[in-house]
Amino acid sequence: MADAHHRLTVVWADGGYTGSLVEYCLTAFALVLAIVKRSDDMRGFVVLPKRWIVERLFAHLMRTRRLARDYERRTTSAEAMIYWSMILLMTRRLARPRPARG
Repeated sequence: MADAHHRLTVVWADGGYTGSLVEYCLTAFALVLAIVKRSDDMRGFVVLPKRWIVERLFAHLMRTRRLARDYERRTTSAEAMIYWSMILLMTRRLARPRPARG
């Protein structure tokens, strides 16, 4: 992973990933695993820092219905579906009309 993503230094994770995984990521991969926790006094829906980025990505991936379930047998075809989903998202963003600057 470090060879393919050499600029990756920090990984944000949900509160469920606490424990020995934090130390393992640091020793095995030289990655800092930052846990984004929800405080106990919060009620209802509250946007947590950095966590909304992951949730937004999952929402974009689930819009392409083939990624809603694990239909793929090989990881390469699942990876191709993720690339396809992100290409659809980026081409929609590029094709969106922009307001004229005056």
